[in-house]
Amino acid sequence: MTQPDHFAAPAFEPTLQAAHARLAAVNPAAYSRTRNHLDGAVTRLSPYLTHGFLTLPEVLHGVLQRHPLDVQHKFVFELGWREYFHHVWQQEGDAIFASLHEGPLPDAAYASELPADIRRGATGVPAIDLAVRELYATGWLHNHARLWLASYVVHLRKVRWRAGADWMYGHLLDGDLASNHLSWQWVAGTGSRKPYLFNADNVTRYATAAWHSAGSAIDRSYEELDRIARSALAVPGGCGGGIDEPAWVDTAPPAFTAPDAGQVAGRAVQLVHPWSLGSVVPAGRLRVGVLCAEFHRTWPWSGARWHFVATRMRELCDLLWVAESGALRQSLAAAASVDGRADPHLPRQLHELGLQQPVRLFESPRQRCASFTQFWRRVTSGVAAAGELLQRAN
Repeated sequence: MTQPDHFAAPAFEPTLQAAHARLAAVNPAAYSRTRNHLDGAVTRLSPYLTHGFLTLPEVLHGVLQRHPLDVQHKFVFELGWREYFHHVWQQEGDAIFASLHEGPLPDAAYASELPADIRRGATGVPAIDLAVRELYATGWLHNHARLWLASYVVHLRKVRWRAGADWMYGHLLDGDLASNHLSWQWVAGTGSRKPYLFNADNVTRYATAAWHSAGSAIDRSYEELDRIARSALAVPGGCGGGIDEPAWVDTAPPAFTAPDAGQVAGRAVQLVHPWSLGSVVPAGRLRVGVLCAEFHRTWPWSGARWHFVATRMRELCDLLWVAESGALRQSLAAAASVDGRADPHLPRQLHELGLQQPVRLFESPRQRCASFTQFWRRVTSGVAAAGELLQRAN
């Protein structure tokens, strides 16, 4: 099946110019008014945030230069969600990859594999099938479409949230393990107080006509959907057809080679990795781009995401290395110094190089916040204007 022409397929060029152009186009008033609509004024900054072209303080600073905002503005609020998910990851560690608590049903009640009709965008529910096709075609989805897709997978088809989260992460250009997997937990009800549900009326309100799903499996009342979510019975799936799923790739592009300590011996090194692609490198530093082989075996990416990341790394770096993190650490030990930003996606061995802490908009509370509301109250306590957040971050 060919891609429908109604897709608003955003092109994500892996350049600082493209990132800053998107930032310059942000209109907070329009965002607040229309952000729930699939054709609304959302920022599409997420791939650039995930991969470090921009930091959250840079985004907020760029917007505040043109649009004064109070701290409770919807745009600022949404930046907070990203940091909240990283706060939970920091506190919980790998526990975020298992259910934080039981959802509507025990984990054992859900299938561990994603059905083929979902993977092929052939469920017969237009809102779901178009979301799958757009995910494959662009590597990006509007947040509302992500919520619909996750809710259908978990609550109507009875598939374990982790299977859906891993699948979506593999195809997203902006795949951030904390934001993606904890969003799926929020939908599933394993990271929130109740399951997130939607129906055909909700799709009609927020999506264009091609997405409307009257007469399909989601054309039910919320009461009926809640009963289904709390029962072991799944709604029927599709019956064939659809499109081929793009393959995930777990190996680095050919430009990356094994590390060689002799190449960095005695040099001042600037470490570049897939989550620090906005790096400004001081003069005289050797720019070394690294990929940790074990990470990509565990979390393979789409070919489109590899292109996005590798294109920028080739532009930035003098050397491109791929190996197990221990081997990278050992080779980099030969350098006179290693500078760069840490990131929670990086294995522990690279953090041991003494990397700088990630740039945050908020100082993360020392104790785990049980909800976003609690987190937001703590990090914005005594703050009225969004500009005060930047003063705290600096």
